[in-house]
Amino acid sequence: AGQLIAPDQSRAGPRLANPYPPAGTPAAPAPPRDAIQRGPAVTKTRFFAAVAAASFAFMAGAACAQDEFQPKAQGTWMLNLRVSDVAPSGEYGINTAAGAATGLKAKVGDDIMPTIGVTYFMTDNLAVEVVAGTTKHTVRAVGPGVDVPVRDQWVLPPTLDLQYHPLPTARISPYVGAGVNYMLFYGGHDRSGFTVDVHNGFGWVLQAGTDIAVQGPWSLNLDVKKIMFRTDADIN
Repeated sequence: AGQLIAPDQSRAGPRLANPYPPAGTPAAPAPPRDAIQRGPAVTKTRFFAAVAAASFAFMAGAACAQDEFQPKAQGTWMLNLRVSDVAPSGEYGINTAAGAATGLKAKVGDDIMPTIGVTYFMTDNLAVEVVAGTTKHTVRAVGPGVDVPVRDQWVLPPTLDLQYHPLPTARISPYVGAGVNYMLFYGGHDRSGFTVDVHNGFGWVLQAGTDIAVQGPWSLNLDVKKIMFRTDADIN
């Protein structure tokens, strides 16, 4: 049983440059190796910070006729299996260890991966949601004539949200929420001869979505989260 989360906006955005230019193309200069990247890490609802998702949800609660839908109510549990688009936003300057600007910026690519969430209704209108999933992102140093991959980075960004559902018994039931997030960077692969260390940390989450009841305990969910998170990455 699961839930699909669909973004409320298209995944429009910058595309990564071809890392394999045609033969004969002059190689782009590499960015300074002794640098510090300052900027947000991965999460955009288009979530860094946007996370957008679409899913089917299964609800465990009061029984209902097979041809009816099950309304949300106190004590209801929802299991959501989602496909989420984690899309970091913006480009952030890369400075030397002394703090001088290099003229380069760090760009983090987005990723689409399955995620899982569990929601519990403490009252008819208030619920808590825990969401977890892991995504992989390419960090690039970009600037005039420069587009160099420096690291492929895995991140685990679990979120804990408090939600308000104004119309829990309606077939189309919107909600809003807010909460906290922790960015855990792990694994990954350094590229182009650089060594990159991305710092973990906490962020804030804003959320909006809609549950659309289908039949029985099943519903379609559209959800978008914006995670406000900043981190430092040491590049050697």
